[in-house]
Amino acid sequence: MASSGLAYPDRFYAAAAYAGFGPGGATSSAAISRFQNDVALLLYGLHQQATVGPCNVPKPRAWNPVEQSKWTSWHGLGSMPSAEAMRLFVKILEEEDPGWYSRVPEFNSEPVVDIQMHKPKEEPQIVPASTNGTSISEPKIISENGSSVETQDKDVILEGLSTVCSHDEWTPLSISGHRLKPRYEHGATVLQDKMYIFGGNHNGRYLSDLQALDLKSLTWSKIDAKLQTESSDSAKTSQIAPCAGHSLITWGNNFFSIAGHTKDPSEGITVKEFDPHTCTWSVVRTYGKSPVSRGGQTVTLVGTTLVLFGGEDAKRCLLNDLHILDLETMTWDDVDAIGTPPSPRSDHAAACHADRYLLIFGGGSHATCFNDLHVLDLQTMEWSRPKQQGLTPSPRAGHAGATIGENWYIVGGGNNKSGVSETLVLNMSTLTWSVVSTVEGRVPLASEGMTLVHSNYNGYDYLISFGGYNGRYSNEVYTLKLSLKSDSKSTAKEEIVSDTTSRVVEPEVETSQDGKIREIAMDGADSDMKNSSDEASEQLLAALKAEKEELEASLNREQLQTLQLKEEISHAENRNVELTKASPLSFMLGELQAVRGQLAAEQSRCFKLEVDVAELRQKLQSMDALEKEVELLRRQRAASEQAALDAKQRQSSGGMWGWLVGTPPDKSES
Repeated sequence: MASSGLAYPDRFYAAAAYAGFGPGGATSSAAISRFQNDVALLLYGLHQQATVGPCNVPKPRAWNPVEQSKWTSWHGLGSMPSAEAMRLFVKILEEEDPGWYSRVPEFNSEPVVDIQMHKPKEEPQIVPASTNGTSISEPKIISENGSSVETQDKDVILEGLSTVCSHDEWTPLSISGHRLKPRYEHGATVLQDKMYIFGGNHNGRYLSDLQALDLKSLTWSKIDAKLQTESSDSAKTSQIAPCAGHSLITWGNNFFSIAGHTKDPSEGITVKEFDPHTCTWSVVRTYGKSPVSRGGQTVTLVGTTLVLFGGEDAKRCLLNDLHILDLETMTWDDVDAIGTPPSPRSDHAAACHADRYLLIFGGGSHATCFNDLHVLDLQTMEWSRPKQQGLTPSPRAGHAGATIGENWYIVGGGNNKSGVSETLVLNMSTLTWSVVSTVEGRVPLASEGMTLVHSNYNGYDYLISFGGYNGRYSNEVYTLKLSLKSDSKSTAKEEIVSDTTSRVVEPEVETSQDGKIREIAMDGADSDMKNSSDEASEQLLAALKAEKEELEASLNREQLQTLQLKEEISHAENRNVELTKASPLSFMLGELQAVRGQLAAEQSRCFKLEVDVAELRQKLQSMDALEKEVELLRRQRAASEQAALDAKQRQSSGGMWGWLVGTPPDKSES
């Protein structure tokens, strides 16, 4: 198998040859036919763009639909750079045929050249820059002891993360190996030049696979990990439970997986440890009261402890509790901090500064996203909400963060409407926000549930993101190369410290080392006496004494001002302590007043309802009386009608006498 670290453009030429694109643009129909038509046309256009450049040939006539389709695919790429076309060509080929690289024959067509190195151990091999037999003007590449070197300028060949040339902007990485299942809410950490990805959520289903990305060769590999359990008889292995919303933390040569949502959650948090040497998971036995099971929390490494904050439990109840796990004794400690803590939330970000301060940023509840910043002093266990400088970050949840020195980088997240496109950095010493980079379009960097890790490679710091969800699940890997090298940062810091130290020491030498000043002055006077008169020496001594007195007076003034400032600082600290003690009381009074106001409003509303009920009762009583009167009138009317009917019947039936005499007709009937 060829080396997985084959650099561009050689990697592109190998991919082109495998796909069926020969020298001079010749295409092997047998090889290209294994791709679908749309993929084959796209590969053709990218190959032409990479080898020839932008399309400047006239459009073929309509009677040749094949050539017209090829022209359309090529012309649609516009002015895409050749390097970008090469990268996309390889990426599409890997999506269609992930194992293509393992089936490529040894990509080595030029003769071996013996080149003297400092300490050669074996003959280096020339890696060609093209598969066509023509020579190109690029420098020859040799390989010795696993590292690649250019023969002309002796620069190291760009491999792995070094292929990224641009600074402070996100670049998608071309990864070889199998394709991972897209996911979010997974865990990620870096250990021994590898980024490990564990678990996550895909289409609502929890995952349990463990993947590793080699940051030197940019190759994915799946780890067949087992969970080691101890029974009463012997140790045995089983499959680890799928989970999402957990945290991965590197510790020594292993890493931990803490908490996370599972299908069958336990009562307390589970801590698992992975050993990359044995490829086994093991459940860590902890002591103390374990926090309730949850996901979406943050776990931050502070010295030899893990600080856990917030999250969401199995009943979807949001949390803002604080717990600390001592990694030396594996004991949980439930912490009751003073001050006002962050409101209950999940999917926030946390960072540690100076091994003393825990910073919490953003996160969300069931209906709201936050952009607040809270700081916990781990020595006094007191929460505070400091004033921030610079721009105001937009509310977000599901974002990811990574710290490099005193800088805290925040990427991604969403606000229930759209993803956040800018990458922010917070200077944790000055609490100043600024924008590092901004992405455009619907890219995985503007999504929720992604992960962000930091890696140092060849002296440069890299941020590496993976996965996320922005309407679709992602398995893309992006990296951002920061501007300054780590050594230059440390060198600059050392220079600043050295310069500051020299500036501080110089006045002390001038003001406090009286004996040395006198010795220097006397030495100068003695040397001058040998070459000048006594009068010049006395003038020099007088000037030095006057300067000394002036410096002593200045020193006394500075000391007096220092004492005054110390007194003011002491008064300010005492006032701050009093305000801090009073702040919970004032907060409670404010809450009490608010509750009283709500209670008064409810009482007024209740009184109004009682009045309305009384009026309705009176109306109901009057309606009952009216109903009784109406019923009485109905009965009286019925009785009168019945009496009239009876009288009429008596008049109409006069008997035999009436028939003989004759009864006059009733006038009412006429």
